[in-house]
Amino acid sequence: MTSSLDAFPRPSVAVDTAVLTVADGRLAVLLLEATDTLPVRLPGTFLHEGETLAAAVLRSLHEKVGVRGLRPQQLHVFDAVDRDDRGRVLSVAFVDVVRDSLLPPEASVVAVDELPPLAFDHDSIVAFAVAAVRSSYLDTPDPRGLLAEPFTLRDLRGIHEAVAGERLLPDTFRRTMLPKLRGTGELSREGRGRPAELYRRV
Repeated sequence: MTSSLDAFPRPSVAVDTAVLTVADGRLAVLLLEATDTLPVRLPGTFLHEGETLAAAVLRSLHEKVGVRGLRPQQLHVFDAVDRDDRGRVLSVAFVDVVRDSLLPPEASVVAVDELPPLAFDHDSIVAFAVAAVRSSYLDTPDPRGLLAEPFTLRDLRGIHEAVAGERLLPDTFRRTMLPKLRGTGELSREGRGRPAELYRRV
């Protein structure tokens, strides 16, 4: 015999998105400014009746920060019982990594190592997102496309250093990345010094 679903608790379901970018040479996250009722927080919303999680994420990014065309990926479910003092709320967190040129000029972007106090457990969501993105950049050349092709190894290392939050050894970085790059046969003429070879991702 099938039990009625009315017999079970019904927590609310929210979606929250950590939109990461590199701004001024540092890994940063898009935040919503504080209101009279909520402190600084990630863009998010509650799931509507008949709505998918992915649709709710895209709706929240458009309505809250005026962003379209992003492709967030599901990250983790945050389900601490006391994460929201308004009631039982599960948050399905998403992450996206985008060039800062895709964000509105008025968007509030803050370096991940200088976060203000955030609402709910959004600091944990940001930390989880940063760890996941940093892991993906360990041995793959700019997997989220922050850098336009073609690029020099120096430019690529700069993006990876911004994501990692630390300096990377040039020789070690070169050995790790070169097997996954394809030389274009062209040279960069920008800046001073010897022209550098340009590469694309394999």
